[in-house]
Amino acid sequence: MKSQGSSSDKNCKVSFRKKLLIIDSDLGVEDVERLKFLCIGLVPNKKLEKSSSASDVFEHLLAEDLLSEGDSFFLAELLYIIGQKKLLQYLNYTEEKVEQLLPIQGKVSLFRNLLYELSQGIDSEDLKNMIFLLNDSLPKTEMTSLSFLALLEKQDKIDEDNLTCLEDLCKMVVPKLLRNIEKYKREKAAQIVTPPVDKEAESLYQGEEELVSQTDIKTFLEALPQEESWQDKRARSNGNRATDGAPSLVSRGLQGASANTLNSETSTKWAPTYRMNRNHRGLCVIVNNHSFISLRDRRGTHKDAEILKGVFQWLGFTVHTYNDVTKGEMEEVLQKEKCNPAHADGDCFVFCILTHGRGAVYSSDEALIPIREIMSHFTALQCPGLAEKPKLFFIQACQGEKIQLSKSIEADALNPEQAPTSLQDSIPVEADFLLGLATVPGYVSFRHVEEGSWYIQSLCNHLKVLVPREEDILSILTAVNDDVSRRVDKQGTKKQMPQPAFTLRKKLVFPVPLDALSL
Repeated sequence: MKSQGSSSDKNCKVSFRKKLLIIDSDLGVEDVERLKFLCIGLVPNKKLEKSSSASDVFEHLLAEDLLSEGDSFFLAELLYIIGQKKLLQYLNYTEEKVEQLLPIQGKVSLFRNLLYELSQGIDSEDLKNMIFLLNDSLPKTEMTSLSFLALLEKQDKIDEDNLTCLEDLCKMVVPKLLRNIEKYKREKAAQIVTPPVDKEAESLYQGEEELVSQTDIKTFLEALPQEESWQDKRARSNGNRATDGAPSLVSRGLQGASANTLNSETSTKWAPTYRMNRNHRGLCVIVNNHSFISLRDRRGTHKDAEILKGVFQWLGFTVHTYNDVTKGEMEEVLQKEKCNPAHADGDCFVFCILTHGRGAVYSSDEALIPIREIMSHFTALQCPGLAEKPKLFFIQACQGEKIQLSKSIEADALNPEQAPTSLQDSIPVEADFLLGLATVPGYVSFRHVEEGSWYIQSLCNHLKVLVPREEDILSILTAVNDDVSRRVDKQGTKKQMPQPAFTLRKKLVFPVPLDALSL
């Protein structure tokens, strides 16, 4: 039996290599150069320099564990980027599937993508002019746009934090490419820099718990494509008239914060305050997934849904709760809530998601839904009724790893035995959004099967206590961070740290309804 298994594995590997050889035969010299360029930083340069064919590159990807029979997505990503989408079929991918997974599993960095995009916009005449401008510092060899950019990088003239040389060249030769550079800067500013993970402490985790990817959640808040904000359009059409005494957009970058960086001093210095005196406070949507097709039930989630509903009703919100939402139903919910006419008379909008997750969030029928897709429905352009109003999203869904499980704490993670998938979701690059995550990278997020999750329970309890004291939302989230970070499990080995990020322009202070001073 053992020898038969070995033979089968060998046959699978041969079959997979045959597919790689077919892909190799369809790729030309320019394609190989593009593959090598996109692999810089992932494969040693010396190996790439010696590669003369696509199959050489594939061998290096296999050796670096970037490619295998079971996981060929990185190669699919490369083929997609270089425009060889017809070859995806040999890896059992479609163009649509790659587009869906790129925000979650993509390995090519923002910087590498930028340089590749720029290379495609530099024609032979542009390249000649750029070489002329830098003539003294370049070797007298024939170059392509890719090799030119690679050389600038090798000479330390450009890197992911220094694009001055490139900007000067584009400004002189191809001004239209400056848009690509500005887009890159916005997206890079939106990325959260995460602390290193304590691997030794990680091995001590026991119990069924939620985990966030240790390596890639830093791109969880990567920006959506830039577009002119509703405020900017309004200001332009009204002769640049200021709105509510504040700039149309204070910052297009995201402010990520943990308990060490987000404090009450940050928020108390802010002015002015978001308006909170319209006809009603606004809508609060709660998506609560308890039952799934193959995943375990999320026991205890009803406690989170109940306390969220009670607290936000107390704050004056109209609460809409949706239980066990499939992917199709989620789209219906998003369209319905996006077009709700009540937004026009509301002060604020809240969206809470309680579900399993693995890189993004899962519907009850276990379809992966990027948070970017959910939040993009409520930008000012997509939902004008929420323009210039705060939009708060609270997410209780994270990523799993293989750990020893206990009886009273459960995981909101798909296939915790498998290696974690990256999180690459985002909030839109425009003002007035806040995203509350249950945990920072590398740390657990607990949900008790009877009492609910630490994060949601703490959030709601602190809203009840601190809203009457007229504390703003960032101060409240700081208190939540402090509270949750102090908690430990019964064995004293598990801790958790929430993570807020925001593009709020003003202080957000919830008034307490006069007719509902207690819950």
